[in-house]
Order: sequence, then C-alpha cells, then structure tokens
Amino acid sequence: MQRIHIIGGGLAGFTAAITAAESGALVTVHEAHHTLGGRARTAEGAYRTNDGPHALYRRGPHWTWLAQRGLLGPTVTVPLSQAGKLRFRLDGALRRTPPLALLRLTRRRAEHAPVDTDFRTWATAQVGEEGARTAAHFAAVALYHHDPGSLSAAFVQERLRRAAALPPEARYPVGGWAQVIDRMAARAWNLSVRIETATRIDPSDLDGLARSGPVVVATSLDAAQSLLRDPTLTWDSGRSALIDLGLRTRRGDAFAVSDLDAPGWTERFTAQDRTLAPAGRQLVQGQIPVAPDESKAAGIARAEDLLDLGFPGWRDRVEWRREALATGRTGAVDHPGTTWRDRPAIDRGNGIYLAGDQVAAPGLLSEVSFNSGMEAAVLALGVGEQPRPARRPLDLERS
Repeated sequence: MQRIHIIGGGLAGFTAAITAAESGALVTVHEAHHTLGGRARTAEGAYRTNDGPHALYRRGPHWTWLAQRGLLGPTVTVPLSQAGKLRFRLDGALRRTPPLALLRLTRRRAEHAPVDTDFRTWATAQVGEEGARTAAHFAAVALYHHDPGSLSAAFVQERLRRAAALPPEARYPVGGWAQVIDRMAARAWNLSVRIETATRIDPSDLDGLARSGPVVVATSLDAAQSLLRDPTLTWDSGRSALIDLGLRTRRGDAFAVSDLDAPGWTERFTAQDRTLAPAGRQLVQGQIPVAPDESKAAGIARAEDLLDLGFPGWRDRVEWRREALATGRTGAVDHPGTTWRDRPAIDRGNGIYLAGDQVAAPGLLSEVSFNSGMEAAVLALGVGEQPRPARRPLDLERS
C-alpha cells in the first residue's frame, strides 16, 4: 500500500485525500490550523460567514463527485421571490434590469471568445463599448479582479456565461461551506485517512515526508512557494475588499446588487439560507475588487455606496460587522495569451504535486481546487521509484 501525504486540509486537500484513499493508499492530511477547511471555513457564532461570498456551481465537476459520495448535503438556490430582487447599479442609479447589450453578450459561447485578445477589445466588437464595460463589471462576481476587461476574452466569457446562466447555476450549502468540509473529513476518516491538525510543515519536514511517499501540497500558492523553495510558483490573482454585515431584517431589501459602474457585488445570503443568521436578522456579504494601489478603505467605501442603494437604512440596522482584504487568495486570473495550462504545473517532479485554485487545472473558482486535487492524487498514485519530469494535467474540462 502506497503512503501519500497531503499538506492542507481544505477542499483541494480533501479531494486529493479521498481520491487516494479510495484507491487503497495510506493517506495522512497535515493541516496547519486547529480547524479544517482552508478558505472553505465557515465562522462560528451567530452569523455563519464564509471567507467572502461562496457558491457551488451546479454544472461543475465537483457537484457530481460530491453528490455520488453523499458529501454534497442539502443545498439551496435563490427563491423565485428573491430572484426578482436582483438590482444593478448603472450610471449611479439602481435599476431592476440589466442593459440589453449585457444580456446579448451572455448568450455568446465561451469558445467563440479568443484567448489572445483582452475581453474589453473583443466584447466591444460584439456589443459596443458600453456593453463591454458593463459585462466586464458584472463578470467580477466570479473573478474578484479590479479590471476584468484586461483579462483574456476566453477566460472572462466562460465565467460571464456561467454567472448569468438561467436557471442559475449557483447553489449554496445549507449552513455554510464548513458543512461540506465536515462531510469530506468524515468520509476521509471512514477511509482510514489520518488527519493531523495544528501541524505546520516546514521545508525540512517536507524532505522527510517525501522520503516515505508522494506529497501533495494543497495550500495557497504563496505558501507552496515558501514550502517548496520555488520562486517560480507565481500566478496573478484578484484583490478584493470584503465586508460582512449582520442586519436587522427589513422588508424591501434587495437580494443582491451588481455594480455595473465598477466591479463589485453585495448579496443577502439569508435570502436563500435562513440558518446563517438569528431569527429576525439577515447576513449580507459583499466583495469589491480593488487595484494594487487601492486601499481596503476605498473598497469598503464603494461597498457602502452599493449598500445605500440596495439596503436603505442599513447603517441603523447593523448588529455585527466584519471587514477584510483578500489578496492573492481569490483564485487564478488568466491574462491575454494564457490559459489554465500555463499556470504552475501540478506535477513538480520527484514525487511532489501541487493542488489549489491557482494551478494548472480548469474550472471556475473552487472547481480548480477540486480538479487539481483529483489530478494530483491520480498522479501521486502512479509515481514510481524514479523521479519523472513534470507534465501537464489531464484536460478535466472534457472528461
């Protein structure tokens, strides 16, 4: 039986651990924190918040994988009564319907958008400059990037189509993402996976683990760079100001406000899952992408502008508030001329594999973590005595 070590107890790490254990490997998961989940942690307390707005996309590969193993659990979507409360800020005012040009662009198939052209240039040729601008800003809900128009047209268009799909693809695990992680951890435990929390691995520890079998590093890319002593492990990500609010309930609040004047999104998560807040209260979360030279305060100020429009009187109803700045932990973004295949390879050679949301695997947001975790486990299971050169992962988008 092969021994495999997984560093990181988040979505990528447990996907790798379960995949390997189901094939008969002896697996140990090493998690640096006292709690599991990584960026899929859900905060304890009266308001059960994720680390920024989170959603599962129903057509993603992990949806079926989780469901087949009974790990998906109960999920909810936005009720019809709330879907009609989606609002858009355009030219400083709140409106109920998006521009026609934006709707037209969401119907374009992603494969028709070029990889080597930026989204702004391509979309302008399709629907005009104004339509391209609003579409880029709307797509930020799945990008967390301050300038979506500058990214690869193919990359942005795929995310725009899925974010705007009807019926909506987004599904929300009841009780927060920690519920999914808990079920994955239980599945791993039942497969005899050893789970060690509060265990921080440093580069010297890594050398020792690698002598006993393959190692899957399922951490952030920054952490992997330090652990592997590999400065080439870099890829661009977004940077977003995050705001979480516990508000007293008020009839008439929007379900969500999409900023079409600039990238940004606020959403009332208790519209679909009442378990996230106490009775008579609602949980609102927002993410506002900010440029490298912008402060968190600038992003929070823009979020408050959206809240003023969609949640009148919210300042007098606040019972709990949290703010954060997410830097380099919002998934990979691909610039013109690059695709997911150009990101850091999963196979690092010498029995070391990489998993996470910024590595060479396809998918939208958490799907990248899932796909890379599965691919890393598959490669680790096939490793032999001799080191082998790194190679590209399987094209899981089409498998």
